[in-house]
Order: sequence, then C-alpha cells, then structure tokens
Amino acid sequence: MDTVEFKWLQMRLAEEKDRREREAMILDRLPLAIDELHTSLESCINSYNAAFGPHAVEMESHPRRIRIQMRDSHGKGESSRVEIVASPALPGFQIDRGGSPLTIEVGMLPGDRLFYRDREKDQYLTMEELTRRILDRVLFPKLGE
Repeated sequence: MDTVEFKWLQMRLAEEKDRREREAMILDRLPLAIDELHTSLESCINSYNAAFGPHAVEMESHPRRIRIQMRDSHGKGESSRVEIVASPALPGFQIDRGGSPLTIEVGMLPGDRLFYRDREKDQYLTMEELTRRILDRVLFPKLGE
C-alpha cells in the first residue's frame, strides 16, 4: 500500500519536532534558571538585611525550590513567606507570595539566553522586574505597590 505524502502533514511534523526540541532545551535549562533567580534574590535579600538586620529575611534553597521567610520586626516570628517552585509542566516557576500566586513561564531566546514571562499579565520581564514581583509585597507590605 502506497503512502500519500500531504504537505500539511509534513509541515506539522516538522513544527512538532522543533517544538519538542525547544521544550527539551528549556527543561534542561530550568535548573540553571532557578539558580540565576536564586543569585538575584540573594543579592536583594543581602541588601535588605544590611539595612534592617542580619536575620530580617532568610532564604532556603533546594534543588527545585526557594523559600524566603520575612521575620517580624523583633526578629522572632515569621511575618510572611514566599515559595518558588520550578515547574517542568509550565515550564517555569510557580510562586506563592502568601496567598498571591504568580506564574512565570521560562523560555529560550537566541544565544542560549532565557526569557521570563508573567503568564497572567502576558508580560515579558527583566530579572529586575521579576525580583520585584516576587519580593516587593513581602519586604514592603505597608508601602503598597
């Protein structure tokens, strides 16, 4: 039995192959993306702690998770928390900012660079904007946005 080669099918097969290759590249880069985010958040937290005391904010890092805890003004109890989890299903980050969720998609740009996109607002973010969206409500809850 002869096989009929349809152009649309060949195009869709090529598109799906490209999509799968891009997805595999992004999934391979996701651990590096969370490491880059950790480094940027650590810099912000170090600055905050320099201004308000060495244990005002603490950060724990695990291979696919970052947890940030804000201490109350007396440094004893936890006043707020942020959890960032790498999500291969997106691919990207699921961020819980004390009941205020944030979903960030991670993708690839030419030159092996990453992009970050707020899925809810459909906005591409720089690392500065991303760290602000993650930390601003937690570090400065009384200042508003």
